[in-house]
Amino acid sequence: MTQTPATPELPPLVGHTEKAMGTVFSFSLVPGGLPQQVWRNAVTAACLLLHETDMHYSTWDGASPLSRYRRGEVTAAQMPGDFAEVRAECEAAIQASGGWFDPWAMPGGFDPTGLVKGWAVERALAVLRDAGVPAALVNGGGDVATYGCLPSGHPWRVGIQHPWRPHALACVIETTACVATSGSYERGPHLIDPRTSRPATMAASATVTGPHLALADALATALAVAGDQVLPLICAVPGYEAYLIRPDGTETDTGGITFAA
Repeated sequence: MTQTPATPELPPLVGHTEKAMGTVFSFSLVPGGLPQQVWRNAVTAACLLLHETDMHYSTWDGASPLSRYRRGEVTAAQMPGDFAEVRAECEAAIQASGGWFDPWAMPGGFDPTGLVKGWAVERALAVLRDAGVPAALVNGGGDVATYGCLPSGHPWRVGIQHPWRPHALACVIETTACVATSGSYERGPHLIDPRTSRPATMAASATVTGPHLALADALATALAVAGDQVLPLICAVPGYEAYLIRPDGTETDTGGITFAA
């Protein structure tokens, strides 16, 4: 009698890490019954998209289209096809943040850095969703986008690093959407006040949750720069919530975040 070889069971959760855009992106996937080659190809495509975004929007690479645009060497019409989308995302973020996030006010000219990483993470996640991956999380240096649930049926959990304790978490947030965190505790004073064009921060750590990571990323940057005065602005944007650790160590949030016990 001939026996049919048993089909190997897929692991409940698989992962991948990728260096791009000056940070490390981590992928966590729930493959379900999806063939291994399908989800592997999806991860490869998502990583290629991240590297392409880095190539287009790097401010460190003097030859990137964005660097050339900032120097006035090319026009908006000569930029990559998705540049109009990036500009539109930035314009929406200016309105939502009351001007505390403003890529046009950055030293050296238009700089969407405070938004484009979150935008890229969201696009990478969309590649996985379109490939049929049942659930996934992509984390790009603290900018996290998710859909679906863990194999247990529970929401994804995102740990927020404590700003003064490198190996400790300030909290853990449950989410089925997006979480963005900004602050100066890792990279030093790199956040720019758009009203003065000088480094400034009124937060030790600023976290924003919401349905779209690009906007959450921009609002977290604004919250980190201006602190408490941005909280009412975030509350006014449907679906978005915030968690703030002030420089003196006190904390506050807008009341709609689900913190894990």
